[in-house]
Amino acid sequence: MPLQKLKKYLDDNSVEYITISHSKAFTAQKIAAAAHIKGKDVAKTVVVEIDGKMAMVVLPASKRIDFHHLKEAIGSNDIRMATEAEFKDLFPNCETGAMPPFGNLFGLQVYVDNTLVGDHHIAFNAGSHIELLQLDYRDFERLVQPTVIHFTVELV
Repeated sequence: MPLQKLKKYLDDNSVEYITISHSKAFTAQKIAAAAHIKGKDVAKTVVVEIDGKMAMVVLPASKRIDFHHLKEAIGSNDIRMATEAEFKDLFPNCETGAMPPFGNLFGLQVYVDNTLVGDHHIAFNAGSHIELLQLDYRDFERLVQPTVIHFTVELV
């Protein structure tokens, strides 16, 4: 999804957002540093396979997935991280690994870690490794309607 298409979707839904350009970065922690945003306020999107179906999990850059917690929260024992080869075609016009956390626009279930919920803003890749979009978490939740669960632990 090109950045312009995502921006149009947000505009059509009366969402205020800002675009943040940064030097090319590939990990969520490096993106947060390049954009001068706290890691807890940058949401990273990870594609997982749950019971044979692709889904998105969204978590703060400062955390990692605890698959035991994720399996327990969802009620599935068959969860694994998807490979880039498996998911890259699901996100046309997005750089691999830079897909925005709007699974609803790609036909994917979205699970958000409860540590992202709150009154603060979140920022996320907008289809490229050089731009983020930042918006109020409540707007994100209203549009995506994710399942909110706890599935993360601090990065070591």
